[in-house]
Amino acid sequence: MSGWGTGYSFGCDIVDYSQSPRALRMVHTCWLYYFSKFIELLDTIFFVLRKKNSQVTFLHVFHHTIMPWTWWFGVKFAPGGLGTFHAFVNTAVHVVMYTYYGLCAMGPAYQKYLWWKKHLTSLQLIQFVIVTIHMGHIFLMEDCKYQYPVFMYIIMSYGCIFLLLFLHFWYCAYTKGQRPPKTIKNGNYKNKQY
Repeated sequence: MSGWGTGYSFGCDIVDYSQSPRALRMVHTCWLYYFSKFIELLDTIFFVLRKKNSQVTFLHVFHHTIMPWTWWFGVKFAPGGLGTFHAFVNTAVHVVMYTYYGLCAMGPAYQKYLWWKKHLTSLQLIQFVIVTIHMGHIFLMEDCKYQYPVFMYIIMSYGCIFLLLFLHFWYCAYTKGQRPPKTIKNGNYKNKQY
């Protein structure tokens, strides 16, 4: 919010390389976001060390290993500008997500407050749609002089890739097991658990 509360728009915001307080605040915010990606990477390391293999999915590993690498380029070359919008949205989603994880960690007494897991996944899907649309609409602006257009392609690609990966997660977690039973030729159910 530090940079996005100080005059950024949803349009073509170029990277401000000046020493102004606003530009430096955004640089510091980008560095904090970059370091947060390493903290998130620790999740993966802890899952592996605790042998929680069910949580070490391709989605989890891909997301948490690719983000620190790509954000290094972001903070090195473009710490600000329109490329930070996805970080702003992602940070807001992570606040909600870690609130959920915090409630999970508080034990069985708090299970009644965890009914909204499916909505959290929906929020993540919405995030990727918003980011992809935001980056896509920038390409329609003929006069956008953003310094690193390759970053726009990368961010838009991330949005699409993560959208597909999270849609697959959604399907496996919430839809796959809830389909109506299939019948075989004699009218009996194929799967007797229904």
